[in-house]
Amino acid sequence: MTTIEPPSTHSISALRRPGQLRTLTRACLAFSLLAGFAAALKAQSPPNPQGWTLTWSDEFNGPNGASPDPKKWNFDIGGSGYGNHELESYTNRPVNAHQQDGHLIIAAIKETHTGPDGITQPYTSARILTKGLFSEPYGRFEARMKLPTGKGIWPAFWLLGSNIESDPWPECGEIDIMENIGDPTQIYSTLHGPGYSRDHSIPARFTLPAGEAVNTAFHLYSVEWAPNDIKFFIDDHLITHRTPADLPPGSHWAFDHPFFIILNLATGGDWPGNPDQTTTFPQQMVVDYVRVYKPNNANSSQAKPTQRPLVTAAAPKPLQ
Repeated sequence: MTTIEPPSTHSISALRRPGQLRTLTRACLAFSLLAGFAAALKAQSPPNPQGWTLTWSDEFNGPNGASPDPKKWNFDIGGSGYGNHELESYTNRPVNAHQQDGHLIIAAIKETHTGPDGITQPYTSARILTKGLFSEPYGRFEARMKLPTGKGIWPAFWLLGSNIESDPWPECGEIDIMENIGDPTQIYSTLHGPGYSRDHSIPARFTLPAGEAVNTAFHLYSVEWAPNDIKFFIDDHLITHRTPADLPPGSHWAFDHPFFIILNLATGGDWPGNPDQTTTFPQQMVVDYVRVYKPNNANSSQAKPTQRPLVTAAAPKPLQ
């Protein structure tokens, strides 16, 4: 049995005069037309960044309320905690992941839920992935998103080695393009592999420019990945540049094979801690699009010399 918190009580506004109703109707119509125009523009083939060719994308232009495209995404389902003592039960329900007005909405809800694995958790959310449907070695992987924040809220956009069945984590490698643990002004980008995982991962923390936040506007999170070369970006800022020289002695570079894409919104866990009385629900991770590009020049690392690294040290973190 699933128990959902009752909705908040809303007051009823005073009746509007006919003129006010006409003004409101015109405003709603104008908003609908603008939304439709924006969706139509977004449905067109997106322009390629200079030096790149689009190879895969999801613009999330499906019908409102529809689940993510099953030809592009699978669901992880269950409440096992995923190695981090997380408190959500991941589902494939539209209430936890659906398309709306040209976006993907991943929602974390405070509700007691028992999944098909028999595990009961106090929150639900969604974790979608392209495993078995799309994976690629190298390229530019990007997502434009507006993130939720709050104590115990953990949105992530990341890549995992498609050889995970034969070479279990961390041997398969993990590229965390973007993670946030509640602070609206900071994100993390991290590498995990054999000999540099969990408490020994290779992280970088980025502080957004003054006046910007991850929860008040959309930002573009990306990685540019070439042989022996990985660069993390937010918007036009280079977060950090990683090569095998950054690895601990005796470890090897685990990023020379195809990886698949994961989007998820975790609740609680070892790294962010658990929600408290300050955390509001539901929380929404809003994804405008996910795109993958190949470089036009296969020998190019696609460096962006106009971008300067803006990096501070970060606390190590466990596997998502």
